[in-house]
Amino acid sequence: MELKQPDKSLPGEAKGSFPISLFSLTVGAFAIGMTEFVIMGILPNVASDLGVSIPAAGQLITMYALGVAVGAPILTLLTHRIPQKKLLIVLMLLFIAGNGLAVIAPNYAFLMGARVLTALTHGTFFGVGAVIAAGLVRPDKKAGAVSVMMAGLTISNILGVPLGTYIGQNMGWRASFGAIALMGVIALIGIILLIPRLQQPKATGILQQVAALVNPKLMVFLLICALGNAGLFAVFTYITPLLVDITGFAEHSVTWILVLFGVGVTVGNIVGGKLADWKLMPSLLGTYAVVVVALTALTFTIQNEIAAIVTIFLWGAGAFAVMPGLQVRIMSIAKDAPALASTSSHSAGNLGNAVGAFVGGWVITHMSLASLPWVGAILVGLALAIGAGSMLADKRAAVNSQNK
Repeated sequence: MELKQPDKSLPGEAKGSFPISLFSLTVGAFAIGMTEFVIMGILPNVASDLGVSIPAAGQLITMYALGVAVGAPILTLLTHRIPQKKLLIVLMLLFIAGNGLAVIAPNYAFLMGARVLTALTHGTFFGVGAVIAAGLVRPDKKAGAVSVMMAGLTISNILGVPLGTYIGQNMGWRASFGAIALMGVIALIGIILLIPRLQQPKATGILQQVAALVNPKLMVFLLICALGNAGLFAVFTYITPLLVDITGFAEHSVTWILVLFGVGVTVGNIVGGKLADWKLMPSLLGTYAVVVVALTALTFTIQNEIAAIVTIFLWGAGAFAVMPGLQVRIMSIAKDAPALASTSSHSAGNLGNAVGAFVGGWVITHMSLASLPWVGAILVGLALAIGAGSMLADKRAAVNSQNK
């Protein structure tokens, strides 16, 4: 079925609501969020079954993140002439294949390859999906449509990751990846049946897009994004051993703590979006400051069950509250590179995820598991310092411009 992009409404779009086709993108985002984050909850199970150390198992997260960071911009550039619906279908087929291979992985190296294959679909799905989501609705509802798609990512932290962790701890970690593959199949069916073939925008040349991204100001904010995520993943990658070995929780309790973390993530996304609409840079820097305080506090509160839970909730809220503001800022700077703008922040963020997981493994090996929170605080503190420097530089430039 082929539909023309309408000016005011689309078939199936009721007043005050979004078309049902949009929610097939939400399901896809849910599945991708689940495959990215569920490994944290089953890391000890994977390490034990495959006969590797916890830090070595953590590199499954590092390589996934690197696959997103490197794969997203390259795949976006190479596929920018493929019709968007067809590209989404191909990406979801690769996603299903990657998780299916993880289910049957006979060893650590095979599982690593499966994770990298899955990672290649991540950033490009969100980039293309955001464009399609905006095209499914009236112009005045584009931002809301994109947020509905992205909601799948945050909801996966509340429902998908705890559910995947529960499945992995009770039925084996391979069952977790089987469940994710099934979610991918559901998303694929929805995309095939519900997503219309919208008019393809005129493709911008590869060199023109790359030139638009080679912007010093953009590079600064991509670095801020990477450092913030590095601080998050240096700790979150190893959240299960932290809570079990240091705080003293039973392994099954981690599932419910991840639910709480996911609630914090969702609350943070909502509040962060509203704060960013209010005052972008001050709210962004203020939120990073809250994350630094929360991670520093976690160094001490991790020793107490109740205090640890409260701190983890606040940390999750703060860590994801910065995301909407960062996305808006990065896309505004890279407005001349539409094909890459919506994937650049995912690439930078996942590069930070990779660095954070690697740094966390190094800290465990050479320092101690208990050192992770304050090391994470230092990484986020660097993001805060660079962001503050950027804001001051912009203010000086504005003053100098007025004085001329």
